[in-house]
Amino acid sequence: MDLLRWWRFLWALDIEWNRATRADARDFTRWMQIANKPQRLHWRHRNAGYSEKTAPKPRMTRKKIPGTPNAITGKASPGPQYAARTRAHCETVLRTFYDFHLDEGTGPIINPFPLDRSRRSSRANAHHKPDQPFKSERAGRYRPVIPKRAPRRIPDEMFNALFAALRHNRDRALLAFWVSNAARAEELLTSRQRDALPGQQLVGVIRKGTRAYQQLPCSTDAFVWLRLYQEEARRDGVPHGKNLPLWWTLRLPWRPLNYDAARAMFNRTNDLLGANWTLHDLRHTASYRLARDPNMPLTDVQWVLGHAHLTTTQLYLPASQDEVIERVRAHHARRAEQRDRPPAPPAPGYNSDSMKTLFGNSW
Repeated sequence: MDLLRWWRFLWALDIEWNRATRADARDFTRWMQIANKPQRLHWRHRNAGYSEKTAPKPRMTRKKIPGTPNAITGKASPGPQYAARTRAHCETVLRTFYDFHLDEGTGPIINPFPLDRSRRSSRANAHHKPDQPFKSERAGRYRPVIPKRAPRRIPDEMFNALFAALRHNRDRALLAFWVSNAARAEELLTSRQRDALPGQQLVGVIRKGTRAYQQLPCSTDAFVWLRLYQEEARRDGVPHGKNLPLWWTLRLPWRPLNYDAARAMFNRTNDLLGANWTLHDLRHTASYRLARDPNMPLTDVQWVLGHAHLTTTQLYLPASQDEVIERVRAHHARRAEQRDRPPAPPAPGYNSDSMKTLFGNSW
């Protein structure tokens, strides 16, 4: 998609890809900062023969206004313009693309997307000391600065509301596993029927980056919902076998449950509550619960999450945004209660008028 966006930009200017200059790359980066994302025509309107100009406009409800924060979660929906992460990803893809053709001798001699001046002489963290953390060094000259965001967890009361809104035992089992073993959404969907071990409270998943097989401990409630789902699946005729996938669709034809279907299920539940949580927020929720447990070593949390560095796991040690907001609200409530509380009377034997004369209005 990033290459196609760059190709269309060059076609509009009648420039070949191997003759693009750094001025063209700079203009493309600037264009992504101010341009709106193209709106895809709905398939119903496309089948009816509408075009982008003649298609009826959708009703702009509160949840459909792009870029507005959600009233329940506080998370903003995707805005009409390209996000900083999208622009950074596009810059990385295009710079790597031209680096490849530069090595093969099939592209321009000069990369239109150059490195930052501080990075041209050496690699990133070239003189890094082993006893110090790595520093974030800027890579590309046209790469935007990505704002850092704290992981967002789902509060317990909101998770209970989400769980209560589910209608099928399969969906309840999925959420119970995601919030207990902190696996990524796609990792749990790779489990086979032989990977679920209720007696040991373990479920096996394939890790995203290393593709290694790892068994993760889970809560007993998750296996209870899994057992209920398996009984319903066998009664309905879902394929059964130890080498077959653990999660299947709910309707014929039976197909293994993929990430897109699981996300659609979760989004339908979000719509019932008016929220916009994501499946990855369940992993953040489980990570916060594990990291904030004083009896849980941080190295054990790192192993469960599959992080390569302990500094990544430390992101879940500070209080979340919801917890900070609640503490600040409690602080203001205590201040208001202390302000409205009448002053304590003087001890027996002291005259209140004499105390006011001595200490002024502070008494």
